[in-house]
Amino acid sequence: MTQSRSVPPISRRSFSAWIAASAAAAGAGHAALWPRAAHAADAPLSNRLRIVIPANEGGGWDQTGRALGAAMLASGAVGNVVYENVGGKGGTIGLARYVEKYDADPDTLLMSGMVMVGAVALQKPTVTMANMAPIARLTSDYEVIAVKADSPIRTPKDLIAQLRADAAGTVIAGGSAGGVDHMYAGMLARVADASQSLVYQAHPGGAEVVEALDTGKAVAGISGYSEFAEGLASGKLRAIGVSSKRPFQGIASVREQGVDADLANWRGVLTGRKVPPYRKAALLTVVRRATATELWQKTVKQNNWDPFWLEGKEFENFLETDTAMAGPLIYLLKLKA
Repeated sequence: MTQSRSVPPISRRSFSAWIAASAAAAGAGHAALWPRAAHAADAPLSNRLRIVIPANEGGGWDQTGRALGAAMLASGAVGNVVYENVGGKGGTIGLARYVEKYDADPDTLLMSGMVMVGAVALQKPTVTMANMAPIARLTSDYEVIAVKADSPIRTPKDLIAQLRADAAGTVIAGGSAGGVDHMYAGMLARVADASQSLVYQAHPGGAEVVEALDTGKAVAGISGYSEFAEGLASGKLRAIGVSSKRPFQGIASVREQGVDADLANWRGVLTGRKVPPYRKAALLTVVRRATATELWQKTVKQNNWDPFWLEGKEFENFLETDTAMAGPLIYLLKLKA
């Protein structure tokens, strides 16, 4: 099945020239994938640090936040780490709670990422990313399209063909409305010229997406590889494509199978706008030391994340660009809350 002639292919990369420029600037600004290693003798910078995770336990944000906390302890940068999960609406509930409770707290970080950027753009809440101060971007993760093992859908083109034939009956399950999973579903629907008819089923985490596929409530699911890994390994699910440009974990990319739709999800940490500059610098040092540990780098490899380090003004510029892009992209893809 060829792509609709009336609808040009879309990718997050091709949507705007300045997003590519931003990525190039990020790479040029940081020759190493991770910050320099810290000395073991460095003193702890905080006795106790809180990581607010704006999602339920078990999902990508939760995995990343707890892995970061464990690495902080391993680095000796902090003496104790506590976690606070506040799920719902693509992280916007956790974002609002953070600003309400911890806006000036010098020992609290908020997990964030592209999911939150998209959810803010779609839902237009009172509290936005502008209320936060960037600390560091950590990782990138690709989107996997999965179906139940016995599904007749074998390739992304099969899914596109089914969307064209019966978009209303082709339910796609994924994470929060407006998030990266929803955006990617919108990209596929646009290729199928079915943006207006897309039926997207939002879930709080990857486990619920797997359940939707297993019970037949959804035809296809979209999530990060780490959230589908167990279902794929057990044979319950089958991957039909990944949103990277090249094969990933033995899964053929959607692009190389003839559908031009690329997307990567990033995750990072922020703090409150009212936290004083010297404490923001200390928090950045804590995160640097954590991501330089062998434990963190081993965890990144085990979860098949890509290191995507960015800090300082470069990360601030990247976040501004990502935020500015999200609204027009959601409008173009005709995503609905």
